[in-house]
Amino acid sequence: MPTKAKPVTGEPLNRVDGRLKVTGRARYAAEHPIPAVTHGVLVTSTVAKGRIKSLDTKAAEQAPGVLAIITHLNSPKVPGYEGSVNNNGARLEGQEHRVFYDDRIYFSNQPVALAVAGTLEQAQLAASLVKVQYEAGAHQTDLEANLAKGVTPKRGEDYSRGKVNAYKTAAVRVEAEYRTPVNVHNPMETHAAIAAWQGPEKLTVYNKTQAVKIAQQDHMKAFQLKRENVQVFSPFVGGAFGSSSRVWPQEMAAVLGAKVVGRPVKIMLRRDQVFNMVGFRPRSIQQVKLGATKDGTLTGITHEAYGLTSSYEQFTERIVDLTQSMYRCPNVNTVYKLVPLDVSTPCWTRGPGEASGSFALESAMDELAYALNMDPLALRLKNYADTDPAENHPWSTKFLRECYEQGAARFGWSKRNPAPGATRDGDWLVGQGMATGMYHANRRPASARALLRANGTLLVQSATADVGVGTATIMTQIAADAMGMDPANIQFELGNSSLPPAPGQFGSQTTTSVGSAVHDVCLALRQKLLALAQQTDGSALRGVATTDLMFENGTVARFNNDASRLSYADILKRNNLPSLEVTLESKGGAEQEKYSSQAFCANFVEVRVHALTGEVRVSRVVSALDVGKVMNRKTARSQVYGSVVWGIGMALMEDAMIDHRYGRFLNRDLADYHLPVNADVPAIDVLFIDKPDMILDPIGAKGMGEVGLVGFSAAVANAVFHATGKRIRELPITPDKLV
Repeated sequence: MPTKAKPVTGEPLNRVDGRLKVTGRARYAAEHPIPAVTHGVLVTSTVAKGRIKSLDTKAAEQAPGVLAIITHLNSPKVPGYEGSVNNNGARLEGQEHRVFYDDRIYFSNQPVALAVAGTLEQAQLAASLVKVQYEAGAHQTDLEANLAKGVTPKRGEDYSRGKVNAYKTAAVRVEAEYRTPVNVHNPMETHAAIAAWQGPEKLTVYNKTQAVKIAQQDHMKAFQLKRENVQVFSPFVGGAFGSSSRVWPQEMAAVLGAKVVGRPVKIMLRRDQVFNMVGFRPRSIQQVKLGATKDGTLTGITHEAYGLTSSYEQFTERIVDLTQSMYRCPNVNTVYKLVPLDVSTPCWTRGPGEASGSFALESAMDELAYALNMDPLALRLKNYADTDPAENHPWSTKFLRECYEQGAARFGWSKRNPAPGATRDGDWLVGQGMATGMYHANRRPASARALLRANGTLLVQSATADVGVGTATIMTQIAADAMGMDPANIQFELGNSSLPPAPGQFGSQTTTSVGSAVHDVCLALRQKLLALAQQTDGSALRGVATTDLMFENGTVARFNNDASRLSYADILKRNNLPSLEVTLESKGGAEQEKYSSQAFCANFVEVRVHALTGEVRVSRVVSALDVGKVMNRKTARSQVYGSVVWGIGMALMEDAMIDHRYGRFLNRDLADYHLPVNADVPAIDVLFIDKPDMILDPIGAKGMGEVGLVGFSAAVANAVFHATGKRIRELPITPDKLV
């Protein structure tokens, strides 16, 4: 039963919620107009480890408008804190931070009290009056100084195939250490939550989350509540990058505050509190050792990495996973250790693990290319993996060769003078580098509901999220194609935990998972619609074979027979139906277990380095991506723009610095934590291979939110080496490392 109309997916449809956002009608976490809402302000610790010796809250409690000062001494008990772990993270192990649980301090800036008052200003004043004395302990926040404490993650193990450390016997070897700093998410919307209890057993939370179902489950577990008694709303998210993928302290504090005062409580974090209360990309120290024959054939890869985590919880990254599958090599071994420190728990940060790990691997590949006197692109093609060497499975699809070929052609790679420091433009040294990116393409079970109304409009619902990537827009396009309808007649609803369940919006899985559910539920709805059309009295479609029918512009008709056309609204009306509804779950089949699915990219970067000052500017970027079928060329291009901008920041600017004497971040604002601005971002040329992966899902998508960032920082570093002849192995690449 085909649709005759031109496909909507792939077209650069404007965002369906764009008008709501630019007119201010979109409600973000702190903007919901909740009656009788109160305001909460957190008091946070000034030490990184120790105990609270005393709390003086008398002056704060007597301040104007104050309703309560909540600490571990008077906080309501949380049943879930006493039982097993209370986190839903796939790569988390341990006990999440328990807000106001006891007198122990685990990290600097840890919440120790909550002031709740009638206005924000009253709460701020009250918070300033809370006096806390600490019994400070000896803290450790320096990764390098504590490498000996590294442990194998509970949710991970060392990997090897072939001979361990085979690089040692290779004709050509490269051994180097690479370092990445802490990166902070810094979304435009800081984290916020409004919590309201409707009696002792019913909770409603308006929060900033990438996963309303995970937030619902965590609150259910924490307070032992029934699912139907916990509602979570997050219709709009003003940026997240992974930082809104779990319940953080401010949300739990709002829930506890609301239980104490008997009114809704709103908490919105300050920018400095966002720096280490809601996760960050952990610092890493990595060693990569490559061995190859003189013609460039890889014979051994060893990748050893250390990352930091908190003392109370293990966060495990995919920092070495990429190395296991990126290149064809018979001997590969990887080691990953976590070092527990007196910091808060890191979390998924766009391109989690792969972004850090690829800097090391792809920088080392560039070093090997120069050791071989070989073109860096030719080296990668020489070791191209036609099947997944880690899983020994064929790829579901892989068009990385096309990324290399088309990206190199657009960039003009063949015209590059290979000699470092050979190209100059006045005071500027010009360099060109490239790197490969890869990120797992994942599909998880997801559900959707499709409701066709009497007027012929369609409502599609799923408890997914939109962190700004355009989820509602592409789901509308997918539904439009499946139903043969104008997108203007379709509404997509998300961000509500009462809707059909969906995985969180992270891991580049929303389009593959929720998009498949939308596609499948619309096909099922179409089947029901067709059955009605074929049984409608007086219908010209009665008894017509299914293969002779088409769906077009909200109608069902026989091919080349307009007289037979019935609109969806007419079908419902003739059958005395106010609506037609289908809900179903969509998930991959056993066939997927036979394949490895990845998204791929090739980044080509040109930099200009000032010969005297060492200033680095990215002057040109070509990013070529194999992400399956592109659902919307406009929103997809914007995603890649975001990856490149963050990649520039990661490579050249971003560094959340900890003063290890005090265990505190020094640059906790957007003045001192440097991010790219418009003047730092050049023209970005984006190429999509746009070939579907029909093995992973029925819509051909592979996911693309992460892959554009993977490898980008290495491409910048490789370009800097080509410009200057200086190899920088620690990010960010600042002028002091080049002068």
